[in-house]
Amino acid sequence: MTGFTQLEEIPKIHAALRKTFRSGITKPIAWRRHQLHQLARLAQENADEIADCIYKDLGRPKQEAIMGDVAAVIERSLIVASNLEEWAKPEEPTVQPWQQSWNTRVEKQPKGVALIISPWNYPFILSVQPLYGAISAGCCAVIKPSEFSPHVSAFLAKAIPKYLEASAYKVILGAVPEITRVLELKWDHIFYTGNGRVARIISAAAAKHLTPTTLELGGKSPVLVDSSADIDISAKRILWGKVNNSGQICVAPDYILAEKAIVPQLIDSIKKHSQDFFPDGALVSKSYGKIVTDAHFNRLKGLLQRSKGKVVLGGQWDEKTRGIEPTVVIVEEEDALLEDELFGPILPILPVESIDEALQYLQDRDYPLILYGFSNNKVNKQKILDATMSGAVAFGDTFQTVAVNEVPFGGVGESGHGSQNLKYSYDSFSYLRPVFDIPFQDEQFFGARYPPYSEKSLEFFSALLKAPIPKI
Repeated sequence: MTGFTQLEEIPKIHAALRKTFRSGITKPIAWRRHQLHQLARLAQENADEIADCIYKDLGRPKQEAIMGDVAAVIERSLIVASNLEEWAKPEEPTVQPWQQSWNTRVEKQPKGVALIISPWNYPFILSVQPLYGAISAGCCAVIKPSEFSPHVSAFLAKAIPKYLEASAYKVILGAVPEITRVLELKWDHIFYTGNGRVARIISAAAAKHLTPTTLELGGKSPVLVDSSADIDISAKRILWGKVNNSGQICVAPDYILAEKAIVPQLIDSIKKHSQDFFPDGALVSKSYGKIVTDAHFNRLKGLLQRSKGKVVLGGQWDEKTRGIEPTVVIVEEEDALLEDELFGPILPILPVESIDEALQYLQDRDYPLILYGFSNNKVNKQKILDATMSGAVAFGDTFQTVAVNEVPFGGVGESGHGSQNLKYSYDSFSYLRPVFDIPFQDEQFFGARYPPYSEKSLEFFSALLKAPIPKI
C-alpha cells in the first residue's frame, strides 16, 4: 500500500484529536447522532465500492460483503443513533434514606481519544463497528486499519473525512513502523481486533500508560457433534460457517469433535453440501474467496503438508489465485492442524467416544471465542454449558452469533476481554462517573464523624459490629 502516514505526522494527529476532545464538540447528543447517521450514509452510499475493495483484498463475493459488512454497519449505526439518548441518561441509584438529599447519580462519560486497530479479514465492519461505539460515547478516535487489506484501508482514509467530522476522526495508514509509533502515544482506550500474539504487544504498550483495552481475539472455536443431532443439517451449517471468507474469521468453526459412530455420515453430508455449494469446484467458484496474502497461504499449505491426518474432502490449492479448497481431514489428537487457530478453509475432525471425552479434551485447552454444539440431547447440552468456558455458546448453527445485535460479543481468557455490539460498544468507550451534590444543610447529620472522637461516636459507628449474620 502506498500513501502510508508519515511518522512525524502521527503525534500531530494525536495532539489535534486531544485538542478537539477538550473543546467539547463531541459531547452533545445531537452531534453524536449526526455523526452516526453520517456513518450509516457512508456505508449506504458507497456499498458497491466497499464490496469491490473487499473483493480486491480478499476475493470475497459481493453478497458476503453486503451481508457481513455493509448492511450490518448501516443497521447498527441507525440503531445506536436512535437509542443514544436513552443510553446516555444518568442512572439514579437507590441510596440510603439519610443520603437521599444528595442528588446522587451515575453519569456516562466518554473516555477521551481512542485508538482502533482493525484486522484484514473483515476490514470494513471491524473498523467501523468499534468506531460507532466511540462516536456514540462522545470520543474522538483514530482508526489504524491493516496493511494487508490495502484497498479497504485506502477507502477508509478517503471516506472518513468526507462523511465524519475531520477534526474528531482520523485514519492512520501503515505497517509495523507506523503502529509502533502509534503505540508509543498515550490513548484513553485501545480497541484491538486480531490475534493473541499481537494483543500481547498492544497490552504491553497500553500498560505503560495504564490505558484500558478491549481485545477481540479468536482461538480455536470447536464444534461438538453427538449422535442425537440432525447430521445432514449440522454438516451443512458447519460447512457454511467454514467457507465464509474462506474460513478467515474469528468465529469460523475451527475443528470438530464428533462421536465416532456418526463420523462417516457427517463426512458424507459435508461432501454432499460442498458439491451443492460449489458444483464446478470451489477454486473456480464466484461464491468462494481467496487467502489474503502469500504468507497466510503458505502457512495453511504448510499445515496441510505437516498433517498426518487423512484428507477426506478437498486438499487442493491454486498458487496463482491463493485459493484453497474446503478441506476436511480426519486427525488424531496431536496433529499439526490442532495446534493453533487455523483461520482458513481447513476443517479437522477428531473422533471421540462420547461428549464426555470431548469435554475432557476441551478442559485442557484455552477458552475459545465461540463454542458450537450440535445435539438434540438436553443432558448433553447442559453438560457442555456446565463443563466449559467460552466467549459464547451456540447450539445448532455456526456464525450466527455475530448476527444478534442485542447481546455482547467478546471473548474470555485467550480469546480476549471486553465486548462490543450496540450498547456494549457504547459502554466500551464510556466510563461511569458518580456525581454527588451534598447540601450544606445536611451538616447536622455529620457531627459524629469529626474529632475529637468519643465513646458515644465510637458506639455510633460500631453498630454494624453487632449486626446478625445468617449462618447459612
